[in-house]
This record gives sequence, C-alpha cells and structure tokens, in this order.
Amino acid sequence: MSNGYTGITRRGLLGSAIAVAAVAVTGGTATAATPDQPVGQVPDQPAGQASDQRAGQVPDLWREFTRTPFTHPQIPYVGRSGRAGGAARLPRRPVVADVRDHGAVADDGTTDCAPAINRAIAAAGRAGGGTVLIPPGTFRIDDLIRIGYSNVVLRGAGSDRTKLYATKNLTELIGVYGSRYGGDKSSWSWAGGLIWLCPADRFTTLTAAIKAKAWPFEGWTGNKRDEWQTLTTVEPATRGSWSVRVADAGGLKPGRLVLLRLADDAGHTLLEHMAGGGPGPEAYYWDDKTKLTSYVPYEWPVRIARVQGTKVTFERPLPLDVRPEWDPRLTTHVTELTGSGVEGLTLEAVETPQSPHLLDEGYNGVVFQCAYDCWADDIVVRHVDNGFGLVAASACTLRRTKVAGRGSHHPYFCREGSHDNLVQDFTIEQRTVPAPAGTQLHGINVEGLSSYNVWSGGDMRMGTFDSHRGLPFANVRTDITVNNDGRHGGDASAGPLFGARFTHWNIRVTNARAGLMKIDGLAPYSATVGVNDVTEFDQIDVPDFTGDLHSRLELYGTTDVVRPRDLYEAQRELAR
Repeated sequence: MSNGYTGITRRGLLGSAIAVAAVAVTGGTATAATPDQPVGQVPDQPAGQASDQRAGQVPDLWREFTRTPFTHPQIPYVGRSGRAGGAARLPRRPVVADVRDHGAVADDGTTDCAPAINRAIAAAGRAGGGTVLIPPGTFRIDDLIRIGYSNVVLRGAGSDRTKLYATKNLTELIGVYGSRYGGDKSSWSWAGGLIWLCPADRFTTLTAAIKAKAWPFEGWTGNKRDEWQTLTTVEPATRGSWSVRVADAGGLKPGRLVLLRLADDAGHTLLEHMAGGGPGPEAYYWDDKTKLTSYVPYEWPVRIARVQGTKVTFERPLPLDVRPEWDPRLTTHVTELTGSGVEGLTLEAVETPQSPHLLDEGYNGVVFQCAYDCWADDIVVRHVDNGFGLVAASACTLRRTKVAGRGSHHPYFCREGSHDNLVQDFTIEQRTVPAPAGTQLHGINVEGLSSYNVWSGGDMRMGTFDSHRGLPFANVRTDITVNNDGRHGGDASAGPLFGARFTHWNIRVTNARAGLMKIDGLAPYSATVGVNDVTEFDQIDVPDFTGDLHSRLELYGTTDVVRPRDLYEAQRELAR
C-alpha cells in the first residue's frame, strides 16, 4: 500500500511499529524490526529470552493502528502534524536586524520599544526574511508586536533573559471587538495577541473591520469568506489517501499552498461524516446549530508535494472523504504567513485582575492567524487573559511554551478551522492569585471544526481538556499530567463537543476527576488509552449522539503504563 505517497509503505510502517513498541516496552535501543517478530521482543533477541514487560503494556489499539494508520476508525494519523511535517529542527535564519539599531532600549522602564521592534521586523520582511534579535533585558512595549512577513524570526536571548513588558491591551490598541454571533461578549476573549503572527494584508483588513464594528470571519478566505477562487474540482477520494485526481492541474505545482474546500449538503452529511457517520449522527438535529453551520465549508490548507498529470499528491493524507455531494475543490486563499517564528523570550503583561468570563480586554499572548509552517519556541507568557492561540492556523509548532502568572481564560486556544498543529512540551502553571468571582478557566481548547491537532508532553497544573463544541474532530492529547480543575465552554448553537477520532493516550489525572479525560462515554469513535482511575464530579456531560458510540477504552486504571508513552512521537517514528 502506498496511498499515493511512495515514501511510506504499510510493510515499512509495520516494521517500524514493532520496533517502536519493542523499545517502548523493554527500554532497549531502537533497531529495525520485521513483521514476524513478536511485539515486545527486541530485534535479534534469542527466542525464549523475552524482556521483562512489566514496565509497560502495548494496547491492542496500537497494533491495530499500525496495520491501518491512515484510516483507523478511532485513532487519527497525526504523524505529520506540526511545522514542516513535524520536523524537530527549526530553521536558523541569518541575522538581519537588531532591535537596538532601530531604537529599542532595554531596562529603562520608560522607552516604548514596540515601534523599534516593529521597524526591525519590517526591515527583515523587506529584505526577504531573516532573524531579528532582541538582546537580554526588559523592553517595555506600549503597542502590539506584528510579525506579518514570511520567513521572519523574532528571537530573544532565551525566555529567562529577554522580556517584553506589555502595558496595554488590545481593546486600548485596536478597539472594542464584539462577537459576530451577537451579545455583549468580547472577541478578545478568544482572538488576537500582543505578539500577533498574521499576514500583513490580512491583519490590515481584519483590524479595519474591527474598528468599523463589522465583526469579521477570521480565516483563510477573508472577512466575509469570499476571497477565494476555484483552481480545480476534485474527484472522489477516501480519508487517508495522499493523492487525488483533479479536473485541471494547470495552476498547480509542488510547494503551492492550496485549500481543500468541502461544502455541506442539505442533509448535513459532511457534519455527519466528521462525527463518524451512522445512526447517531444521522439522528442528530443539526439545523438549529447556527454557529456550527457557519464554520462550513470546511477549509483544509495543505501544500502540494507532487503533480503528475491530473494526479495531485499532498504532504499529508486527506483528513476526510472527498465526495461529490460536498462540491470538493481546490481553491486559492488570502496570502499566508509561512516560515516565521518567535523564539526565546517572555511576554509579560502588566498585572491586572482577570476579567469576568467572555469580557476579556485583550492582554493576550502569542497568536498565529492564517499562518502555515510557523512556530514558537521557548516562550513564556505571564499575566495574560489568553495565552497561545491558533486561529485559522495550520501546520504550526509550539514547543517549550509556558503560561504563568495570575491566571488565564484560555491558556491555549485552537479554533476557527485550525488543523495539523503541534503543541509540544508545554506547561500551564498554577495561578499566583485566587481566581476573581465570575471568571472562567478552560485549559487546552479546541473548537470550530479544528482537526488533526496534537497536544503532547504537557504539564497542566490547572485547566482541562477543553473541547469547546463546534465539532472538533481527530485531535490527540498524549503524555500529559493534568490537575483537571477547569471547565469546558461552548454555546449550544455550536453543536457537539466531539467529532470522531479523538484520542486521549497516557493521561495522568492528579485530582482523579473524569470530566473530558475519560471520553469513551462521550466521544464517537474515540480512544481512551492509559488513563488512571477517575470519578465524575463537578461538570458532568452526556453524549451528543445516541446509540453505540463505537469508542474504545484500554488500560484504564493504569498510570504511565501504556507503551508507546507518547502517541505522537510513536507515529513520527512510523513515518521515518
């Protein structure tokens, strides 16, 4: 089996899977394995000398997954999530600017350094990209920092050495930002950042709409979702395929970023498919879920890997079936931000009390919007309303990030059709002051048809796995320790908490609260693997879909026993 992408084969995947599982159980050295070797036996180990497997257990689901990695019914393939298909090494772009050369002054407490930093970023953008250095010290900023040019990296000297001290919020800097769904909510409660990575033109149109109080859509096709053109229609294909046939490949070439656009039909069969299909989703009443239906069409950004006649191969496998009734097509989109990042600094907002729920003023951290193949590395945000955001962002990596200080509404949020992102080695610290009355804590949020995102290697000293309605699907949370004291949000009009193929793998719940951790009774076609004993209390949910959920539960009641420990890293090993 090649699935249209000849770099990965089923036999190769199976051999790699056995090697991964064997190493995970025995603690041995990773070496090649063959499909005939028993799982748990290191390659070349003599028969009858099986290693002690008491240190870990390989669930049946892992063995099943390795046989059908791109089409497994419960576990999504996320081995290519993150920047550059999950590449561990970040680009090292040449240094082209130092913020001091543009007027930034460290440690004086009075100089507004935001103009100097933004001038340095703009200079790097005009030069075609490069790294902008911020040296050690504390730099006051009275405006937001905008990274709107591709291939530009803003790099401090380390999160323990370089600090940006933000004195104003986004309401002060841009204006009141209401909700396109009505009410008195502030959209700064889930949008925008004091470091905002967003294409320059998209940032301009977005903020102009906010200032005009014409509350915009935030994604890849503009404020009114009308900034796109058809490149070609697409023939039917199945989830997990790496290639599709198109009517006209004339405008397509390797390296081009396109949107796969899937519209729903009157019977909402696309939404049913996202929920796994079958009697439960078919019986669900979709018509009054107006917030959810506003997220459709589903738009999946993907880079083209190869074009051969009318056959187009992508850098990732298809996230869903492609069916004629959904009018599938490849389209253009607004100009993306790509190849840009922020590294090695702390963003600290002036400490103010946390605002009442949904009335955040916009002391927000780092946000990626209409960004692809971008990243954050070694970043701390402190005293923020909302920490790290992915808004219509795809294929981005957030690594070694931390949310600290007085407490946040959304420490991490992933929304507005964000796909294939990786949040790895992350920390949510315990708040330093008690939560004011009327505030809300979520945790690691996902919503709005966002799919194939991964949260891996987390230390959550507060918060929860905030599936925030809006039918997110095919997302993975793995190798995370969590004090499960947050609550999920989401309007009823946003529809189900979960779509199909959510996987919680090796989750250590320190306060033994079940909510949103053990999801076999909530999430359709889901997998809960390696979760310790938990009990339902506080916020308790019921499934959105009736009947058999086709969910799976393995190694329940264990702590850090499941092997492989980290589902994402294990899938990465399969792809090598």
